[in-house]
Amino acid sequence: MILPVVLAGGSGTRLWPLSRTHYPKQLLKLFGDATMLQQTLQRLEGLEGLGDPLVVCNEEHRFMVAEQLQEIGQHQATILLEPVGRNTAPALALAALHACELEDDPKLLVLAADHIIRDVQAFRSAVQVALVSAAKGKLVTFGIRPTCPETGYGYIKTSEQPDVEGAHQVEQFVEKPDLATAERYLEQGGFYWNSGMFVFRAQPFLDELRRYSPQVVEAVEAAYREAVKDMDFVRTSAEAFARAPEISVDYAVMEQSDNVVCVPMDAGWSDVGSWQSYWELSEKDERGNSLVGDVFDFGSRDTLVYSRDKLVATLGVDNLMVVSTPDAVLVADKNAAQDVKRIISLLRERGRSEHLQHREVYRPWGCYDSVDQGTRYQVKRIRVKPGASLSSQMHHHRAEHWVVVKGTAKVEKGDETLLLSENESTFIPLGTRHRLSNPGKIPLELIEVQSGAYLGEDDIVRFDDHYGRA
Repeated sequence: MILPVVLAGGSGTRLWPLSRTHYPKQLLKLFGDATMLQQTLQRLEGLEGLGDPLVVCNEEHRFMVAEQLQEIGQHQATILLEPVGRNTAPALALAALHACELEDDPKLLVLAADHIIRDVQAFRSAVQVALVSAAKGKLVTFGIRPTCPETGYGYIKTSEQPDVEGAHQVEQFVEKPDLATAERYLEQGGFYWNSGMFVFRAQPFLDELRRYSPQVVEAVEAAYREAVKDMDFVRTSAEAFARAPEISVDYAVMEQSDNVVCVPMDAGWSDVGSWQSYWELSEKDERGNSLVGDVFDFGSRDTLVYSRDKLVATLGVDNLMVVSTPDAVLVADKNAAQDVKRIISLLRERGRSEHLQHREVYRPWGCYDSVDQGTRYQVKRIRVKPGASLSSQMHHHRAEHWVVVKGTAKVEKGDETLLLSENESTFIPLGTRHRLSNPGKIPLELIEVQSGAYLGEDDIVRFDDHYGRA
């Protein structure tokens, strides 16, 4: 059996302001009608011998990941939760340990949840080649044939001739080079972009990881011994998992092991690691502009403009990227695409929240959008999925007024229960225990007006919650 392992714990900071810590790029629909996570699993269709996927993600994203898997029919997928981010080596160790409980030493096809692959057939062909080497105990990585002297990727140096299975022995992993070095790699040949995708049997991987990074295996084994099934998720011990070193699988084992081979792949791959990459992958007009959303342009060249929430107009600009979201706008030269992370650092230093979440915040029951706020008031647009309920809760510092604009709301308020339809409203006094539910078949939408001395999200006392939140 081949078990797909999808690593979905990244944050995608260089695609800010669209990608945020609490809603990163793998959960976004950047290209087409499916998210990047969904596309990662959909491109596996047609591979023989596949088992149900294992998806590794962090606690914050668990409900969004579960919902996206349900949307594409992956009802039997296992979601392994990282209680704290420790990079890819501990995440993969967790997946390998769980896989060994499902089957005796299965093959693992390890994929990142936030990559684009244009030629799906070429991808599947490379996987079939890699499986032959993996069956013999090799740790197989995929090397992307470089198309330009890219400085944003690490490289893999391989032997010139492949073995009989079509894999090349790995001679060296190389850090991201400067431009002159990347140009030399391209001219010399034998160098591939490091894709971060792998195929190997679970036990040989764990054996090599134990040999070169024993602290990773020891910590994750201790965490997994205390694992519990919680709804759709497998939870491990946070205390034990936090003892694992924060280290990538490349540093932990791949760069040290002499049992690693590389299968070349030429499949239109990109990690969409920046807005420059997004522009390169996007459809463009005759002047090289990529215009996404509600955009007007006059006379610009080689420019990316992305806006789905408001009109953005550009006039006679060159080589810019303009990205608009409801709460932030990025304007930058495309050549500075790799430096967007400097903005994230500044936001953190100043204690701001725009790097963490959007104005629209997702919850397991739906989402809310903070439309307006001021001194002692806040206005939200709330959307509740059919059949979903918020927790039974109360607030010490605020009262709430709800107005239904679409669907039907079931409101439990103190000792009474109300059914409200469109254009009906109710008032929740400060300190009153209450719960909002959607008993209908269509999404419930309402406007909430909060008023009080303190309106923070931590002023919630939960009495009962269907989603296991404290």
